[in-house]
Amino acid sequence: MGILFFIVFIDLVGFGIVIPLLPYYALTFHASPFAVTMMMACYSFAQFFSSPLLGRLSDRVGRKPVILASLVCSVAAYVWLGFASSLWMLFAARLLAGAGAGNIAAAQAYVSDVTPPAERAKGMGMIGAAFGLGFTLGPAIGGLLAGGDANSAHLAWPAFLAAGFSAAAFVLALLRLDESLTHESRANAIETRLAAARKAYARPNLRLLILLFFTITAAFAGMETTFALWAHEGFGWGPLQVGGIFFYVGIILVAVQGGLIGRLSKMFGEAKLVLAGTGCIALGLFSLPFATVLWGVLAATTLLSIGMALFNPSLNSLISQEAGPQERGGVLGVAQSAASAARILGPAVAGAVYTGLGRNAPYYLAAAVMAGVVFWVRRIPGAAARR
Repeated sequence: MGILFFIVFIDLVGFGIVIPLLPYYALTFHASPFAVTMMMACYSFAQFFSSPLLGRLSDRVGRKPVILASLVCSVAAYVWLGFASSLWMLFAARLLAGAGAGNIAAAQAYVSDVTPPAERAKGMGMIGAAFGLGFTLGPAIGGLLAGGDANSAHLAWPAFLAAGFSAAAFVLALLRLDESLTHESRANAIETRLAAARKAYARPNLRLLILLFFTITAAFAGMETTFALWAHEGFGWGPLQVGGIFFYVGIILVAVQGGLIGRLSKMFGEAKLVLAGTGCIALGLFSLPFATVLWGVLAATTLLSIGMALFNPSLNSLISQEAGPQERGGVLGVAQSAASAARILGPAVAGAVYTGLGRNAPYYLAAAVMAGVVFWVRRIPGAAARR
Protein backbone atom coordinates (compact mmCIF):
# COMPACT_ATOMS: atom_id res chain seq x y z
CA MET A 1 0.00 0.00 0.00
CA GLY A 2 2.82 2.41 0.81
CA ILE A 3 4.41 2.01 -2.62
CA LEU A 4 1.04 2.45 -4.35
CA PHE A 5 0.45 5.59 -2.30
CA PHE A 6 3.71 7.14 -3.49
CA ILE A 7 3.10 6.13 -7.11
CA VAL A 8 -0.36 7.72 -7.13
CA PHE A 9 0.98 10.75 -5.29
CA ILE A 10 3.84 11.36 -7.75
CA ASP A 11 1.53 10.89 -10.73
CA LEU A 12 -1.07 13.25 -9.25
CA VAL A 13 1.53 15.92 -8.55
CA GLY A 14 2.14 15.93 -12.28
CA PHE A 15 -1.58 15.99 -12.99
CA GLY A 16 -2.15 18.79 -10.49
CA ILE A 17 0.62 20.92 -11.94
CA VAL A 18 -1.32 21.58 -15.15
CA ILE A 19 -4.85 21.89 -13.72
CA PRO A 20 -4.81 25.63 -12.85
CA LEU A 21 -2.98 26.40 -16.10
CA LEU A 22 -5.24 24.76 -18.67
CA PRO A 23 -7.85 27.55 -18.89
CA TYR A 24 -5.07 30.11 -19.42
CA TYR A 25 -3.49 27.84 -22.02
CA ALA A 26 -6.78 27.81 -23.91
CA LEU A 27 -7.28 31.57 -23.53
CA THR A 28 -3.94 32.18 -25.28
CA PHE A 29 -5.58 30.65 -28.36
CA HIS A 30 -8.65 32.91 -27.91
CA ALA A 31 -10.96 30.10 -26.82
CA SER A 32 -14.46 30.91 -25.53
CA PRO A 33 -15.52 29.88 -22.00
CA PHE A 34 -17.46 26.99 -23.51
CA ALA A 35 -14.42 25.85 -25.50
CA VAL A 36 -12.28 26.08 -22.36
CA THR A 37 -14.60 23.85 -20.37
CA MET A 38 -14.90 21.37 -23.24
CA MET A 39 -11.11 21.25 -23.57
CA MET A 40 -10.95 20.26 -19.92
CA ALA A 41 -13.86 17.84 -20.33
CA CYS A 42 -12.24 15.98 -23.23
CA TYR A 43 -9.87 14.41 -20.70
CA SER A 44 -12.90 12.77 -19.09
CA PHE A 45 -14.32 11.85 -22.50
CA ALA A 46 -11.29 9.63 -23.11
CA GLN A 47 -11.34 8.39 -19.52
CA PHE A 48 -14.99 7.39 -19.96
CA PHE A 49 -13.94 4.76 -22.48
CA SER A 50 -10.62 3.78 -20.95
CA SER A 51 -11.64 3.29 -17.30
CA PRO A 52 -13.89 0.23 -17.67
CA LEU A 53 -11.61 -1.20 -20.36
CA LEU A 54 -8.48 -0.87 -18.25
CA GLY A 55 -10.34 -1.92 -15.11
CA ARG A 56 -11.41 -5.20 -16.71
CA LEU A 57 -7.98 -5.60 -18.30
CA SER A 58 -6.44 -5.30 -14.85
CA ASP A 59 -8.71 -8.16 -13.73
CA ARG A 60 -7.20 -10.32 -16.48
CA VAL A 61 -3.53 -9.38 -16.73
CA GLY A 62 -2.97 -7.83 -13.31
CA ARG A 63 -2.97 -4.35 -11.82
CA LYS A 64 0.73 -3.54 -12.37
CA PRO A 65 0.85 -3.79 -16.20
CA VAL A 66 -2.18 -1.52 -16.52
CA ILE A 67 -0.71 1.06 -14.15
CA LEU A 68 2.57 1.05 -16.09
CA ALA A 69 0.88 1.45 -19.49
CA SER A 70 -1.25 4.31 -18.17
CA LEU A 71 1.80 6.17 -16.87
CA VAL A 72 3.43 5.94 -20.33
CA CYS A 73 0.34 7.65 -21.77
CA SER A 74 0.60 10.38 -19.16
CA VAL A 75 4.24 11.12 -19.99
CA ALA A 76 3.46 11.38 -23.71
CA ALA A 77 0.42 13.59 -23.09
CA TYR A 78 2.28 16.12 -20.93
CA VAL A 79 5.13 16.38 -23.43
CA TRP A 80 2.59 17.02 -26.21
CA LEU A 81 0.87 19.62 -24.04
CA GLY A 82 4.17 21.42 -23.50
CA PHE A 83 4.73 21.67 -27.25
CA ALA A 84 1.12 22.64 -28.07
CA SER A 85 0.95 25.53 -30.52
CA SER A 86 -2.78 25.50 -31.32
CA LEU A 87 -6.09 24.72 -29.67
CA TRP A 88 -6.52 21.35 -31.38
CA MET A 89 -3.21 20.20 -29.90
CA LEU A 90 -4.51 21.03 -26.42
CA PHE A 91 -7.57 18.88 -27.09
CA ALA A 92 -5.46 16.04 -28.46
CA ALA A 93 -3.03 16.08 -25.54
CA ARG A 94 -5.87 16.03 -23.02
CA LEU A 95 -7.54 13.14 -24.85
CA LEU A 96 -4.33 11.14 -24.61
CA ALA A 97 -3.96 12.00 -20.92
CA GLY A 98 -7.54 10.89 -20.30
CA ALA A 99 -6.92 7.58 -22.04
CA GLY A 100 -4.15 6.92 -19.55
CA ALA A 101 -6.24 7.96 -16.57
CA GLY A 102 -7.92 4.57 -16.46
CA ASN A 103 -5.19 3.60 -14.00
CA ILE A 104 -7.37 5.09 -11.27
CA ALA A 105 -9.67 2.06 -11.44
CA ALA A 106 -6.65 -0.27 -11.36
CA ALA A 107 -5.25 1.53 -8.30
CA GLN A 108 -8.59 1.32 -6.50
CA ALA A 109 -8.86 -2.37 -7.40
CA TYR A 110 -5.36 -2.86 -6.00
CA VAL A 111 -6.56 -1.40 -2.69
CA SER A 112 -9.57 -3.74 -2.73
CA ASP A 113 -7.26 -6.70 -3.35
CA VAL A 114 -5.10 -6.05 -0.30
CA THR A 115 -7.62 -4.75 2.27
CA PRO A 116 -10.48 -6.53 4.09
CA PRO A 117 -13.96 -4.95 3.79
CA ALA A 118 -13.76 -3.40 7.25
CA GLU A 119 -10.58 -1.54 6.31
CA ARG A 120 -11.54 -0.66 2.75
CA ALA A 121 -12.75 2.89 3.40
CA LYS A 122 -9.43 3.58 5.12
CA GLY A 123 -7.57 2.11 2.12
CA MET A 124 -9.61 4.19 -0.31
CA GLY A 125 -8.93 7.15 1.94
CA MET A 126 -5.19 6.59 1.54
CA ILE A 127 -5.56 6.72 -2.23
CA GLY A 128 -7.74 9.81 -1.79
CA ALA A 129 -5.04 11.32 0.40
CA ALA A 130 -2.47 10.67 -2.33
CA PHE A 131 -4.80 12.48 -4.72
CA GLY A 132 -5.22 15.31 -2.25
CA LEU A 133 -1.50 15.61 -1.58
CA GLY A 134 -0.84 15.64 -5.31
CA PHE A 135 -3.42 18.40 -5.73
CA THR A 136 -1.87 20.23 -2.79
CA LEU A 137 1.63 20.41 -4.23
CA GLY A 138 0.92 20.15 -7.96
CA PRO A 139 -1.14 23.32 -8.52
CA ALA A 140 1.15 25.30 -6.22
CA ILE A 141 4.22 24.18 -8.20
CA GLY A 142 2.47 24.86 -11.49
CA GLY A 143 1.33 28.28 -10.36
CA LEU A 144 4.81 29.23 -9.17
CA LEU A 145 6.39 28.12 -12.44
CA ALA A 146 3.79 29.87 -14.59
CA GLY A 147 3.63 33.11 -12.57
CA GLY A 148 0.81 35.37 -11.47
CA ASP A 149 0.29 37.29 -14.71
CA ALA A 150 -2.13 35.45 -17.00
CA ASN A 151 -0.88 37.38 -20.03
CA SER A 152 2.79 36.37 -19.67
CA ALA A 153 2.55 32.99 -17.93
CA HIS A 154 5.20 30.36 -18.71
CA LEU A 155 2.72 27.63 -19.50
CA ALA A 156 5.01 25.05 -21.12
CA TRP A 157 7.38 24.65 -18.16
CA PRO A 158 4.83 23.06 -15.83
CA ALA A 159 3.75 20.62 -18.56
CA PHE A 160 7.31 19.34 -19.02
CA LEU A 161 7.76 19.04 -15.26
CA ALA A 162 4.50 17.05 -15.09
CA ALA A 163 5.93 14.65 -17.68
CA GLY A 164 8.97 14.21 -15.46
CA PHE A 165 6.81 13.37 -12.45
CA SER A 166 4.84 10.75 -14.38
CA ALA A 167 8.10 9.25 -15.68
CA ALA A 168 9.35 8.99 -12.09
CA ALA A 169 6.11 7.28 -11.08
CA PHE A 170 6.60 4.79 -13.93
CA VAL A 171 10.11 3.90 -12.76
CA LEU A 172 8.92 3.49 -9.16
CA ALA A 173 6.01 1.25 -10.23
CA LEU A 174 8.25 -0.82 -12.48
CA LEU A 175 10.85 -1.46 -9.80
CA ARG A 176 8.92 -1.54 -6.54
CA LEU A 177 5.23 -2.30 -7.06
CA ASP A 178 4.23 -5.93 -6.43
CA GLU A 179 1.29 -7.46 -8.25
CA SER A 180 -1.78 -7.78 -5.99
CA LEU A 181 -4.05 -9.99 -8.10
CA THR A 182 -3.85 -13.75 -7.70
CA HIS A 183 -3.72 -16.09 -10.70
CA GLU A 184 -7.03 -17.65 -9.60
CA SER A 185 -8.82 -14.30 -9.73
CA ARG A 186 -7.35 -13.55 -13.17
CA ALA A 187 -8.63 -16.87 -14.51
CA ASN A 188 -12.19 -15.95 -13.50
CA ALA A 189 -12.14 -12.52 -15.15
CA ILE A 190 -13.73 -13.28 -18.50
CA GLU A 191 -16.44 -10.66 -18.92
CA THR A 192 -16.24 -7.95 -21.54
CA ARG A 193 -16.44 -4.28 -20.69
CA LEU A 194 -20.08 -4.00 -21.82
CA ALA A 195 -21.01 -7.17 -19.95
CA ALA A 196 -19.45 -5.75 -16.79
CA ALA A 197 -21.42 -2.52 -17.21
CA ARG A 198 -24.72 -4.35 -17.82
CA LYS A 199 -24.12 -6.59 -14.84
CA ALA A 200 -23.33 -3.62 -12.59
CA TYR A 201 -26.40 -1.62 -13.62
CA ALA A 202 -28.65 -4.66 -13.24
CA ARG A 203 -27.93 -4.73 -9.50
CA PRO A 204 -30.13 -2.15 -7.71
CA ASN A 205 -27.69 -1.31 -4.92
CA LEU A 206 -24.79 -0.87 -7.31
CA ARG A 207 -26.88 1.10 -9.79
CA LEU A 208 -27.93 3.52 -7.06
CA LEU A 209 -24.35 4.08 -5.91
CA ILE A 210 -23.04 4.62 -9.45
CA LEU A 211 -25.85 7.05 -10.33
CA LEU A 212 -25.08 9.02 -7.18
CA PHE A 213 -21.42 9.05 -8.15
CA PHE A 214 -22.36 10.37 -11.60
CA THR A 215 -24.66 13.14 -10.36
CA ILE A 216 -22.43 14.48 -7.60
CA THR A 217 -19.33 14.36 -9.80
CA ALA A 218 -21.13 16.26 -12.58
CA ALA A 219 -22.12 19.06 -10.20
CA PHE A 220 -18.62 19.34 -8.76
CA ALA A 221 -16.88 19.13 -12.16
CA GLY A 222 -18.89 22.05 -13.48
CA MET A 223 -17.52 24.20 -10.67
CA GLU A 224 -13.99 22.86 -11.01
CA THR A 225 -13.67 23.60 -14.73
CA THR A 226 -15.10 27.13 -14.55
CA PHE A 227 -13.35 28.24 -11.36
CA ALA A 228 -10.27 29.73 -13.06
CA LEU A 229 -12.49 31.68 -15.49
CA TRP A 230 -14.71 32.79 -12.59
CA ALA A 231 -11.73 33.92 -10.53
CA HIS A 232 -10.03 35.64 -13.48
CA GLU A 233 -13.16 37.59 -14.36
CA GLY A 234 -14.12 38.48 -10.81
CA PHE A 235 -10.74 39.02 -9.15
CA GLY A 236 -8.24 39.25 -11.99
CA TRP A 237 -6.42 36.16 -10.72
CA GLY A 238 -3.78 34.34 -12.75
CA PRO A 239 -2.33 30.82 -12.48
CA LEU A 240 -0.44 31.63 -9.25
CA GLN A 241 -3.54 32.67 -7.33
CA VAL A 242 -5.71 29.86 -8.71
CA GLY A 243 -2.94 27.39 -7.91
CA GLY A 244 -2.92 28.72 -4.35
CA ILE A 245 -6.62 27.95 -3.95
CA PHE A 246 -6.07 24.41 -5.22
CA PHE A 247 -3.17 24.13 -2.76
CA TYR A 248 -5.55 25.04 0.06
CA VAL A 249 -8.13 22.54 -1.19
CA GLY A 250 -5.47 19.84 -1.29
CA ILE A 251 -4.44 20.45 2.31
CA ILE A 252 -8.00 19.83 3.47
CA LEU A 253 -8.33 16.70 1.31
CA VAL A 254 -5.12 15.27 2.77
CA ALA A 255 -6.11 16.10 6.35
CA VAL A 256 -9.54 14.46 6.07
CA GLN A 257 -8.77 11.52 3.79
CA GLY A 258 -5.34 10.75 5.17
CA GLY A 259 -6.02 11.20 8.87
CA LEU A 260 -9.73 11.05 9.61
CA ILE A 261 -11.67 8.99 7.09
CA GLY A 262 -10.81 5.60 8.61
CA ARG A 263 -11.93 6.60 12.10
CA LEU A 264 -15.00 8.44 10.82
CA SER A 265 -16.02 5.40 8.78
CA LYS A 266 -15.82 3.15 11.82
CA MET A 267 -17.80 5.62 13.93
CA PHE A 268 -20.55 6.54 11.48
CA GLY A 269 -20.36 4.15 8.50
CA GLU A 270 -19.74 5.02 4.86
CA ALA A 271 -23.38 5.80 4.05
CA LYS A 272 -23.61 8.59 6.63
CA LEU A 273 -20.31 10.04 5.46
CA VAL A 274 -21.64 10.14 1.89
CA LEU A 275 -24.69 12.05 3.16
CA ALA A 276 -22.57 14.50 5.14
CA GLY A 277 -20.23 15.02 2.19
CA THR A 278 -23.11 15.67 -0.17
CA GLY A 279 -24.53 18.30 2.16
CA CYS A 280 -21.18 20.10 2.41
CA ILE A 281 -20.80 20.16 -1.37
CA ALA A 282 -24.29 21.64 -1.76
CA LEU A 283 -23.55 24.41 0.77
CA GLY A 284 -20.17 25.15 -0.80
CA LEU A 285 -21.61 25.51 -4.30
CA PHE A 286 -24.37 27.79 -3.03
CA SER A 287 -21.87 29.95 -1.09
CA LEU A 288 -19.34 30.50 -3.86
CA PRO A 289 -21.33 33.12 -5.86
CA PHE A 290 -21.56 35.26 -2.72
CA ALA A 291 -17.78 35.31 -2.28
CA THR A 292 -16.53 38.79 -3.14
CA VAL A 293 -13.30 38.69 -1.11
CA LEU A 294 -10.66 36.05 -0.46
CA TRP A 295 -12.04 34.82 2.86
CA GLY A 296 -15.39 34.14 1.21
CA VAL A 297 -13.73 32.04 -1.48
CA LEU A 298 -11.81 30.14 1.20
CA ALA A 299 -14.98 29.49 3.20
CA ALA A 300 -16.83 28.10 0.19
CA THR A 301 -13.90 25.97 -0.97
CA THR A 302 -13.50 24.63 2.57
CA LEU A 303 -17.02 23.23 2.43
CA LEU A 304 -16.42 21.83 -1.05
CA SER A 305 -13.15 20.20 0.00
CA ILE A 306 -14.55 18.60 3.13
CA GLY A 307 -17.54 17.36 1.15
CA MET A 308 -15.43 15.67 -1.51
CA ALA A 309 -13.04 14.26 1.11
CA LEU A 310 -15.94 12.55 2.87
CA PHE A 311 -17.92 11.56 -0.19
CA ASN A 312 -15.37 10.10 -2.58
CA PRO A 313 -13.58 7.37 -0.56
CA SER A 314 -16.77 6.41 1.26
CA LEU A 315 -18.78 5.89 -1.91
CA ASN A 316 -15.92 4.01 -3.60
CA SER A 317 -15.72 1.75 -0.55
CA LEU A 318 -19.44 0.99 -0.80
CA ILE A 319 -19.10 0.26 -4.53
CA SER A 320 -16.12 -2.06 -4.01
CA GLN A 321 -17.99 -3.99 -1.31
CA GLU A 322 -20.74 -4.74 -3.80
CA ALA A 323 -18.23 -6.57 -6.04
CA GLY A 324 -16.47 -9.90 -5.74
CA PRO A 325 -12.65 -10.16 -5.93
CA GLN A 326 -12.74 -11.33 -9.57
CA GLU A 327 -14.79 -8.34 -10.72
CA ARG A 328 -13.63 -5.42 -8.58
CA GLY A 329 -11.48 -3.88 -11.29
CA GLY A 330 -14.37 -4.00 -13.74
CA VAL A 331 -16.95 -2.65 -11.30
CA LEU A 332 -14.69 0.17 -10.16
CA GLY A 333 -13.91 0.82 -13.82
CA VAL A 334 -17.63 1.15 -14.56
CA ALA A 335 -17.93 3.58 -11.64
CA GLN A 336 -14.97 5.61 -12.89
CA SER A 337 -16.49 5.57 -16.37
CA ALA A 338 -19.70 7.02 -14.93
CA ALA A 339 -17.63 9.69 -13.18
CA SER A 340 -15.87 10.43 -16.46
CA ALA A 341 -19.22 10.85 -18.21
CA ALA A 342 -20.17 13.24 -15.42
CA ARG A 343 -16.99 15.23 -16.04
CA ILE A 344 -18.08 15.58 -19.65
CA LEU A 345 -21.65 16.61 -18.97
CA GLY A 346 -20.89 18.84 -15.97
CA PRO A 347 -18.33 21.09 -17.70
CA ALA A 348 -20.39 21.20 -20.93
CA VAL A 349 -23.47 22.43 -19.06
CA ALA A 350 -21.45 24.76 -16.84
CA GLY A 351 -19.62 26.26 -19.81
CA ALA A 352 -22.87 26.91 -21.69
CA VAL A 353 -24.57 28.39 -18.62
CA TYR A 354 -21.50 30.50 -17.83
CA THR A 355 -21.50 31.89 -21.36
CA GLY A 356 -25.24 32.49 -21.55
CA LEU A 357 -26.22 33.48 -18.00
CA GLY A 358 -23.08 34.80 -16.31
CA ARG A 359 -20.23 33.69 -14.10
CA ASN A 360 -22.32 32.76 -11.04
CA ALA A 361 -25.06 30.84 -12.85
CA PRO A 362 -23.25 27.45 -13.01
CA TYR A 363 -22.88 27.41 -9.22
CA TYR A 364 -26.52 28.22 -8.55
CA LEU A 365 -27.54 25.43 -10.92
CA ALA A 366 -25.12 22.92 -9.37
CA ALA A 367 -26.28 23.85 -5.85
CA ALA A 368 -29.91 23.26 -6.84
CA VAL A 369 -29.00 19.81 -8.22
CA MET A 370 -27.09 18.96 -5.05
CA ALA A 371 -29.97 20.04 -2.83
CA GLY A 372 -32.11 17.39 -4.52
CA VAL A 373 -29.32 14.83 -4.28
CA VAL A 374 -29.10 15.27 -0.49
CA PHE A 375 -32.57 13.72 -0.17
CA TRP A 376 -31.73 11.02 -2.70
CA VAL A 377 -28.59 10.03 -0.78
CA ARG A 378 -30.72 9.16 2.24
CA ARG A 379 -31.64 5.94 0.41
CA ILE A 380 -28.08 4.64 0.76
CA PRO A 381 -28.24 3.30 4.36
CA GLY A 382 -30.93 0.75 3.49
CA ALA A 383 -29.10 -0.35 0.38
CA ALA A 384 -25.75 -0.51 2.11
CA ALA A 385 -27.11 -2.52 5.01
CA ARG A 386 -28.01 -5.37 2.65
CA ARG A 387 -24.61 -5.66 0.95
